[in-house]
Amino acid sequence: MEKITSSANPLVKKIRKLHDRKFRAETSLAYIEGVRIVLEAVQQNVPIEKLILSETFLNDPKREFISSRLKTKNIDSVVVTDSVFQAFSDKEGPQGIGAIISQKWLPFSDLTKVFHGIWVCLWEIADPGNLGTILRTMDGVGAEGVILTGNCTDPYDPGALRASMGALFSKNLVKSSQEDLIRWVKDYQIFTIGTSDSGKINYREVTYPANMLLMMGSERQGLPPSLTEICQRIVSIPMKGTADSLNLAVATGILLYEIYEQLNKVENTG
Repeated sequence: MEKITSSANPLVKKIRKLHDRKFRAETSLAYIEGVRIVLEAVQQNVPIEKLILSETFLNDPKREFISSRLKTKNIDSVVVTDSVFQAFSDKEGPQGIGAIISQKWLPFSDLTKVFHGIWVCLWEIADPGNLGTILRTMDGVGAEGVILTGNCTDPYDPGALRASMGALFSKNLVKSSQEDLIRWVKDYQIFTIGTSDSGKINYREVTYPANMLLMMGSERQGLPPSLTEICQRIVSIPMKGTADSLNLAVATGILLYEIYEQLNKVENTG
């Protein structure tokens, strides 16, 4: 197995550059790090360009477990010194395992073919941690995918990857312009629920269908009028305190689990 001892090595430079969104977009690659997320990528058959292991990790008891998972995958691996691994890691106390992976996106033109179940549309979400947390919650309720509309943060941002705990790999990811989204919802009559702190309907007073789109607005401004107009319902979450809104990931989680609870009741009784 190749061993890298210099932080000036081209592969190390490439990993560092993958912390930059522009380079990720240009290459359609991303860098992931940590035992759990690397194993999740393998389990979900994410294409792995290179597996990176530190010298210390080679002596870690976890290595045998991970190696058994990777044996049939024929993944190209490289070993780096601990100091080199530390140089490109964005974690304190890194575990010594990382991977360069290919990004996976569903073309917007294919969305109608796979649309079923619960989907989430996020309008101009800005915080990577919020996006990763939402993806993790979506995985928890069995939601199918997310549509990122407008100027959104990158789901392959290191912060989003960490917060998603690998859930990113099991969800459909779609990018959309506002215009394309509006046209699609209208043309295919997609049942769409929007949220707003000024909504008149309590989120628990709505009956949610098995196939639907939950539309959530940006952290700062919520949904624009052009998107609220295409929603069948605009719901709100009751609040008693002095804050005028909830964190976006928390609000999305509340809605998703209400939908999940309603649909499970239907399944269990029917």
